[in-house]
Amino acid sequence: MMRIGRYNFTKRVLWLGCCALMLILALVCVLGIHSLTHRLDSQRAAERWSGESGQSFSQVSCFIPGTATVTRSDIYGFRYKLLDALHTAALDTQDSTDGLWVDAWSREGKVKLSSSRTSADVSAVAVDGEYFNFHPLRLLSGSYFRESDLMKDKVLLDEELAWLLFGGTELEGMAIRVNGQDFLVGGVVEREQDAESRRAYTESASVYMSYDAYVSLTGDDRVDCYELVLAEPVRGFARQTAEASFPLKGGEVVVNTGRYTLPRILSHIPKLGSRAIQSSGIRYPYWENAARMIEDYCAILLIAMTAFLLPPLITGVVYLVRLLRYGRETLVESILPRVADDVSEAVRVRQRRRWEKRQGRHDR
Repeated sequence: MMRIGRYNFTKRVLWLGCCALMLILALVCVLGIHSLTHRLDSQRAAERWSGESGQSFSQVSCFIPGTATVTRSDIYGFRYKLLDALHTAALDTQDSTDGLWVDAWSREGKVKLSSSRTSADVSAVAVDGEYFNFHPLRLLSGSYFRESDLMKDKVLLDEELAWLLFGGTELEGMAIRVNGQDFLVGGVVEREQDAESRRAYTESASVYMSYDAYVSLTGDDRVDCYELVLAEPVRGFARQTAEASFPLKGGEVVVNTGRYTLPRILSHIPKLGSRAIQSSGIRYPYWENAARMIEDYCAILLIAMTAFLLPPLITGVVYLVRLLRYGRETLVESILPRVADDVSEAVRVRQRRRWEKRQGRHDR
C-alpha cells in the first residue's frame, strides 16, 4: 500500500511538472504572437499617421488583378469620391480634409539601369502619393522623393543595387540612366530585415522611381496596389468607402489595421491549408505576402497555445472540483458538527450561569 501511495504521489508530481512546462510553452506562444504582430512597419501606417491626435484611423489596401486596368485617372477620381465621403460623414473642417487621410499607389515592373560602371535589368517599383509613409524603408543616404516634388527625375536604389552599379551607398546626386534616359540618384535604402519580408522579397535588387516617370518610360499606366489611411468616425468606414467607391475591377480590399487581433487570427485557422490557392489573378506585393505569412504563423501559434493550455486548465478544474468536494465533506462531517457542539456548549454554559445567578439571589 505504501508503494502504491508513493507511486501515485510521484505520478501526480510529474504531471504537475508537465502542466507547469505546458504553461511556460503557452506563454512562449503568446510572446511569439506579440512579437510577430509588431514586426511589419507596412501594417502600422494608421498608427503612425494618427500620432497623438486622438482621432481614430484605419489602413486599407486595394489589390488589383493583373487582368484589370486601374490608372492614375481612376485614382484621382476615387480621391474626389473620398472627399465627398468625408464631407458626408461631417469630418471636413472649414472645407479642409488635411490630416484626415493619406494615400499611395504603386506598380512593379522591369527597367534597365546603367551607370558608369555597369548596367543591369532590375525590378522597378513605381510609386506615387505618400508611398514612403506606408513603407518607411531605412535611408542609408540621401532622401525620399514625394508626390509634391516638381521634378520627377530622382530614383532610390536599394542597397544591393547600389553596390552592383556603383560599389557603395553614398550616392546622392550621382547620374544614372533608366531605359536610356538620364536620372539622378536621390538616395539608397535598406530593405526590411525581418525574416518574413526577406523571404517574400524574391527580387535580387530594386529601384524606386516616380510613377509619372515610369509611365513616361514604359507607357504602362496600370496600378497594382492602392493604399489608404483614412479617419474612422465609425467602425468600418474606411473599408466601406474603399469597397463602395474604389474601382477594384475584381480586386480585393484588405483592412491592414487590426489584422492581427484575436478574432481575425481565429478566422484564418480554417483557411490555413487553402490560403495559397489564388484564383483571382492578384499578384500580391512582397509586403502583403510577408503580412500573410505572419497571419499564418500567428494562427499556428494560437493553435499551439490552446493545445498547451488545455491540459493545465483541465487539471486545475479537476483539482478545484476535488477541493470543493473535500471542503464540502469537511464542512458537513467535521466543521458543522463541531460548530453545533460549540454552540450547544455555549448555550449550556449560559444557562448554568443564569441558574447559578438566580440560585445565589435565592440563597441571600
